[in-house]
Amino acid sequence: MQEEIKFPYGIMPISINVLNELIKNLEFNEFISDGYHTFQELYNYRMLYNALLVNEYAETGKYAVYKTKKHNDGQECFGGGWFLVVIVTPNGLIDNHYENKYWDLFKCPDLDKSPHPFDGHTPADVAKLMMEVAKNG
Repeated sequence: MQEEIKFPYGIMPISINVLNELIKNLEFNEFISDGYHTFQELYNYRMLYNALLVNEYAETGKYAVYKTKKHNDGQECFGGGWFLVVIVTPNGLIDNHYENKYWDLFKCPDLDKSPHPFDGHTPADVAKLMMEVAKNG
């Protein structure tokens, strides 16, 4: 898909794929901003919102939640240094990976490994599931 991107020095036609590749290859991409927040701020907010929700579900028992440093196959998440946090809903899993330095923010059961194999879900699938949970409780 070709779009025109407005740069300070003029308008330049560029594909979204090319722009995404440029962003991925920047050395300090956490400082890229939409003009209001950096990517790093947005990822941090997402992680904190997730921790708040997981902690609430762990306390109330509304949904089963857990954290683990190993996937269902027994392998460490991304080869180590990361963990998986999972919310188990009746319609599917909501899960995210975080660096181990955030482990203590998630106050939920710690499992040796995930009891759930990866089901092939995409970010769009999880977003749809989260929308359903948000609308229906």
